Amino acid sequence: MAHIIVVGNEKGGSGKSTTSMHVATALARMGHRVGGLDLDVRQRSFARYLENRMAFLKRSDLDLPTPQLGVLGEGGDPLTPALEQLEQTCDFILLDCPGSHTKLSQMAHTLADTLITPLNDSFVDFDLLARMSPEGKVLGPSIYAEMVWSARQMRAQAGAGPIDWIVLRNRLGTQAMHNKRKVGGALTTLSKRIGFRVSAGFSERVIFRELFPRGLTLLDLKDIGTEQLSMSNIAARQELRDLITEVNLPDVTVNF
Repeated sequence: MAHIIVVGNEKGGSGKSTTSMHVATALARMGHRVGGLDLDVRQRSFARYLENRMAFLKRSDLDLPTPQLGVLGEGGDPLTPALEQLEQTCDFILLDCPGSHTKLSQMAHTLADTLITPLNDSFVDFDLLARMSPEGKVLGPSIYAEMVWSARQMRAQAGAGPIDWIVLRNRLGTQAMHNKRKVGGALTTLSKRIGFRVSAGFSERVIFRELFPRGLTLLDLKDIGTEQLSMSNIAARQELRDLITEVNLPDVTVNF
């Protein structure tokens, strides 16, 4: 059985597709067989990213490790046949969920061996995980955390293993240090109550927007002729290396 990685929350603009593309491509570049499914049937950012990559490689006559893009089926359960097709050839399957609550997203969470939840480092995104008092006290889980709890219960009833849940603090800025500490403290408190791990994600960088039209990632830059990486690009590669290490997937040794 392939190890299923779900990247999801219920808010757009948190960096889910960027995270999905970089995690999936990093695994492919480390020699693993990787499949991907985009469950956002309207926006399709992750699918477009992979399609852009395949088109760019064809135009440039390049052969770079690339995740296999799966196709959702039709009918009442489009996810199961797509997963069954990918599981024939893949070690890892990454599911990129939409930034809203859908039946497909809910089903994906019940299948997750590893769940990665990118959040912008603010209390606006934190509200998806927990309700807070005006004084900053965590009152209890909110809508998305309750959905993950439901997915965990369904997995337990089916005899499946636990979900390893990692919350990524994306767009960590150097400004507003007081607010950053408050968000960090609230996440640490909540993580102990509802069972997730906290990891630093990606900072806000122009390079991510520039790479999308060609379907490239930070790990591909030298392969397309970029001889010297900027300090920002080097720092971003380190963020990706730290992320893959922190996620701690089975049989994965970070070697980039």
